[in-house]
Amino acid sequence: MLEIPVIDVSATGQNIARLRAAAGLSVRELQSVLGFANPQAIYKWQNGLCLPSLDNLVILAAALGVSVDEIIVLRTVSVPA
Repeated sequence: MLEIPVIDVSATGQNIARLRAAAGLSVRELQSVLGFANPQAIYKWQNGLCLPSLDNLVILAAALGVSVDEIIVLRTVSVPA
């Protein structure tokens, strides 16, 4: 078996919510930073329904004062070699 890393979407969403709160940003403030017309995408990220696109992930990291690696939560899965 081969162990490969995958993004844990749910844990990453929880991490985004935690980091946003720690940075003292509301969802609406983050929405403004990202230039979104509405906050639905941010809520979807935080609820683990989807992940930010790569360009939004870079902006998110800058807004939260962390690296992209600090946002993403990885887990490993086993696959046949």
